[in-house]
Amino acid sequence: MEPVARDVTDRGELVLRRRDDGHLELRANGVFVMDTLEHTSEDALAARALAVAGPGSLSVLVGGLGLGYTLAATLANDRVTRCVVAEIEPALVGWLRDGTVPHGPGLLADPRVEVVVGDVADALRSAREEYDVVLLDVDNGPAFLVHDDNARLYGVPLLTAARDALRPGGTLVVWSAAAAPDLEAALRHVLGNAAEERCPVPAHGRVGDYFLYLARRPA
Repeated sequence: MEPVARDVTDRGELVLRRRDDGHLELRANGVFVMDTLEHTSEDALAARALAVAGPGSLSVLVGGLGLGYTLAATLANDRVTRCVVAEIEPALVGWLRDGTVPHGPGLLADPRVEVVVGDVADALRSAREEYDVVLLDVDNGPAFLVHDDNARLYGVPLLTAARDALRPGGTLVVWSAAAAPDLEAALRHVLGNAAEERCPVPAHGRVGDYFLYLARRPA
């Protein structure tokens, strides 16, 4: 594999590399995070949330920029008039902005996009009934954390902040690499409802699915 870019912060090592098949792969502290080959579930994360969102224009918060696929799927919906992306890794933002990730510059140049370099938890806590949709794709889910500190993102306090950041009737969707019954239970506790959806990931050749957890703030 060919190294493309690397950054080291207090959270550890972030590496972007090009595989023999030509696709880019992102790893954090040696753990696979995502690649440019398989992004079915990232696409579904945005598409499902936007499909069930209320009528009219939509303001969206995306937690986690990654390689940009959740953002791209969000921007593909013409109803989205504003999309705030919170990404804690400055290097990732830089790699998309400067074209290290080739499709990145066009995404970040969209006038609807506002990039916040920082913790999505802070972005949620500072918002009150600001968003119609909140999408959280920050780690590999509660069972396969890249950073142990991210466990808080799946607990009641942070989910409560996400609820409060939503307008009445707004939609919260959380991505997970594995089934997460405790996350589903926490969503039910905070929002009074939750649904689990499975997303096949055929291009990875793996057994099993990724998961989306959807909940809506009561209108």
